[in-house]
Amino acid sequence: MKKFRAVALAIALMLPFGFSPAFADALDSAKVTGQVGEQLNGMLGAIGTPSPATQALIAEINAKRLAAFTDIAKKQGQPVATVQAVAGADFIKRTPAGQYIQNAAGQWVKK
Repeated sequence: MKKFRAVALAIALMLPFGFSPAFADALDSAKVTGQVGEQLNGMLGAIGTPSPATQALIAEINAKRLAAFTDIAKKQGQPVATVQAVAGADFIKRTPAGQYIQNAAGQWVKK
């Protein structure tokens, strides 16, 4: 359990870096409008058919997240999938009510 706490802490500390306030605002807007949701694997997912700009935003954030997950996994001696699962649970937990998350069946539901 101690390793999982260390993984969660590493995720919390690493992921905010590299995102400008405008970038964060674009993500928040996409989430609030129901175009983007948090997946169980720690990645963002498109809901429906988002605009090309939203698709690019998702791709850019997911690339940064995967790089961070990979780095954390190496430092913690954990599989990347484990880091992603911990991150996914944390992102879903922090998602405000009314926004979309992926449930255990892989379906999009409003929290």
